[in-house]
This record gives sequence, C-alpha cells and structure tokens, in this order.
Amino acid sequence: MAVEDVRSFFTEKGLADPVFELSTSSATVDLAASAIGVEPGRIAKTLAFRLKEKDILIVAKGDAKIDNKKYKQHFKTKAKMLTFEEVEAVTGHPVGGVCPFGLKTPLEIYIDQSIRQFETVYPAAGSKYAALEITPTEIVELTGAVWIDICE
Repeated sequence: MAVEDVRSFFTEKGLADPVFELSTSSATVDLAASAIGVEPGRIAKTLAFRLKEKDILIVAKGDAKIDNKKYKQHFKTKAKMLTFEEVEAVTGHPVGGVCPFGLKTPLEIYIDQSIRQFETVYPAAGSKYAALEITPTEIVELTGAVWIDICE
C-alpha cells in the first residue's frame, strides 16, 4: 500500500511518521486545500513527466502551472505527462496521492522555486486520503530534489 511506503520512507530515515489521514478526498489541489484548511498554493502537487530516456517528478505549489517554454528550455523537450496508469506503475502511488516519498522506482525529483515562499507545504502521502506537512527544504534534503524555475 502506497501510504505505508510513504510512512516507511520516513521511519527508515529515523524520522517520526508525518502522515495524517483525511476524512474527505484530497485528490485535487482544491479538494486537498479544503480538506486540510489551507490556501491552494500550500498544497505541494507532484507531477510525473516522461523525458525521452527517463521519468521525472516535479513538485510545485498547488496553484502554479508548468510553463511549457521554461520546461522545454530546461529539459530540451516538450512536456509529456505520464498517463494515469503509468503514474501508478512508475511511482507506486495512485493519481491524487503522488508524492516524492516512498517511490516504487527511484526517480529524479525537481522542486519548483514557486514553493519556496511557504514555511511548510502539504504534499499527498500515497493516497487521496492522506497528506503530510513538511518544509520545502526538507523535501530537497530527504529526496535529493533539485531546485528549478519551471512554473508560470
């Protein structure tokens, strides 16, 4: 189960389990913001893309949009998101629960500058009914994510 993989990711690093369960779905940014009681920007959405030779994740603030021109300049290719089926097969997390923690396969992770403005953010935690609170810096430290400027 993907939520357990996220919990294990943290406990295996000797950290407290930060995952909390939600009583309503947080499958979209707006649903997550409502369920948690924060502004949509503080939801850390994780998007899965396919580059020519590999798959990557990009974490951005909830109300940010990927800027196609910046994406193409950075990755030298057009943005191509993974399909619903591919997302779960690659990450081990269902759409609506994707996060950069407890992944099925190791992926390169990028984190957009847009999220730096928040002290803490709320990514999903392997399910559309689970989330966690974390600082953007902790995401980078725990996952090896690389800061980029890729959103509008």
